[in-house]
Amino acid sequence: MALLIQNGEIVTGDSRYVADIWCEGETITRIGKDLPVPEGAEVVDATGKYVFPGFIDPHTHIYLPFMGTFAKDTYATGTQAAVVGGTTTLFDMCCPSRAQEASEGFATWLEQAAGKACCDYSFHMGVTKFDEGTGAQLRRIVAEGVQSFKIFLAYKGAFGIDDSELFATLQLARELGVVTTAHCENETLVSELQKSLIAAGKTAPKWHYESRPPRVEAEGVHHFLSFAELTGAPVYIVHLSCREALEEAIRARLRGVNVGIETLIQYLVLDKTWAEKPEFEGAKYVMSPPLRDKSNQEILWNALRQGLINTVGTDHAPFDFETQKPMGLSDFTKIPNGIPALEDRIRLLYTHGVCTGRLDLHTFVNVASTNAAKIFRLFPQKGAIQPGSDADLVVFDPSHRGILSEKNQISAVDYNAFEGWKIQGRPAVVTLRGEIAARDGQFIGKTGRGKFLRRPPGQSK
Repeated sequence: MALLIQNGEIVTGDSRYVADIWCEGETITRIGKDLPVPEGAEVVDATGKYVFPGFIDPHTHIYLPFMGTFAKDTYATGTQAAVVGGTTTLFDMCCPSRAQEASEGFATWLEQAAGKACCDYSFHMGVTKFDEGTGAQLRRIVAEGVQSFKIFLAYKGAFGIDDSELFATLQLARELGVVTTAHCENETLVSELQKSLIAAGKTAPKWHYESRPPRVEAEGVHHFLSFAELTGAPVYIVHLSCREALEEAIRARLRGVNVGIETLIQYLVLDKTWAEKPEFEGAKYVMSPPLRDKSNQEILWNALRQGLINTVGTDHAPFDFETQKPMGLSDFTKIPNGIPALEDRIRLLYTHGVCTGRLDLHTFVNVASTNAAKIFRLFPQKGAIQPGSDADLVVFDPSHRGILSEKNQISAVDYNAFEGWKIQGRPAVVTLRGEIAARDGQFIGKTGRGKFLRRPPGQSK
């Protein structure tokens, strides 16, 4: 199928101009002014609209067994939501339990995605234990095209690894040229604070924050980056939420640690008062690390603008408010952690970032697409608009005005964390490798067309 996008204002991380884009054979083949329209080509008029490279979410949980239940989305519903929201590539966290082998977990996540994914995808391979057989399994998984690991310094007894396992993982990652991503919180501090709060009868959702205050996250970042420094492994901090953690990461960079930093859209626009809502409503906003004091928001926006934070993800983890969040009705430690955000990330980032002047369009593209492609070795296949790149394109209408609501979302969860919020702009047309997959908020693509992206190992840049 051939596709011609005409008269759009092309915006990438470092350029901005009006031109046509000719797509054929799943890739961009030509960019120029007033390109001819070959017979049989599909034509999209992008006059008055931006054309962005397809957006990349570096952190999702589409398939997730967690805390005795499962995230609500399937690879069909979750990736359709992604595409409608402008995300054409995502990185899902492959998180086997400590009772599972790494190879078993990898096979399970591949099976979950096959024939269902509607956007392209890769995995961060969870290392939830490191025993005598783990290294060989991870080598095989890297050979299959997975260029990044995921470790947890939280969730004691579940996904968390000890310091010996952490050291072994980073040593192997350094050897193989793999980026290790990490959830940074001190699991012992979390566990002890949880015990104290529950013993004192402090069981409501709002106490989740007190069990994971900023210093707990900052200590986790410091701990992780000390190991990265001493092993020389390239690393990446997922879902950084606060000033204290950011300062630890910047100090490590000054010491020469190769560390990328991700924050989440929810930390940029929500604060901890949302998790303090009465009548258990706050459970909708329980996540780890928790939402922070509002003063952190401008710090994170400033860090994005200055290039200190590289990416904006979602940590999309949808659990129903009516049937799953109440698992922790009398004990906040049992509330399934996470919120849905995959479908709304780009609209929120544009509305609260670009439209407010916090981000320029180039920074917007970099933090929502290009930087993730570079860090995780997909650039320029993804995150770029140039001949030879995959024809993943977002024709974005800045004049659109809308309201976010569970009533019109695609994600299978029973609430929208941003219910009733006004947004400016939305993806009008989204293409996946040269085929139109979404138009005006509706998915019109092919279920199962998304493919697993094999990424070469090597030191990230």
